[in-house]
Amino acid sequence: MTKGQIIENTITFVKKELENAEGGHDWFHIERVFKNAILISKNEKVDAFVVSLGALLHDIADPKFYDGDETIGPRIATEFLKSQKVDNLIIDHVINIINHISYKNSLNKNAKKFTSKELAVVQDADRLDAIGAIGIARCFNYGGFKNRALYNPEILPNLNMTKEEYKSSKAPTINHFYEKLLLLKDKMNTNSGKKIAKQRHVYMEEFLNQFYDEWNGIK
Repeated sequence: MTKGQIIENTITFVKKELENAEGGHDWFHIERVFKNAILISKNEKVDAFVVSLGALLHDIADPKFYDGDETIGPRIATEFLKSQKVDNLIIDHVINIINHISYKNSLNKNAKKFTSKELAVVQDADRLDAIGAIGIARCFNYGGFKNRALYNPEILPNLNMTKEEYKSSKAPTINHFYEKLLLLKDKMNTNSGKKIAKQRHVYMEEFLNQFYDEWNGIK
């Protein structure tokens, strides 16, 4: 089986697995991350096959929808890749991407570290989808999914959260901008990611200014 065939099979598999997923973590999210990862890869010396598989499988079973269980996604991805006769070294690399891509894991100072250029690319692609216009839409979609308040001036953002606090947070959606989204620009790994993130960051700042003006009855 060629690499191209495996990628096509992976796309088909992921589409089916996520057909009933929450709107911010569905196939279209995966597709955007996949496209962003391919775009960023053009300026980086990486294994495009690993990047493609990592991007396509990174949210195959997001722990936040499985009671925080972080083992399900890697297990599903491993079983699928083995069924495609993918080399074990590549499988291990893809699983490491899945295990280390999320923002919440960066809050765990005691976690085992893994770095690779492929992870850097996929992580940037995933983080780009969390900011800008799409990021705003996804943020409020998930807040609605969890029945969270839009904004409460009396509940301040927690800027020093642990991983567990982040996972269990029920704070208003606006707080998430300060607890994660506005921090991502400075956490990008690649030059391409940094360039795109800068523009999307400005858009979020403009949105927040407009939001507060309307909230306070100024506009």
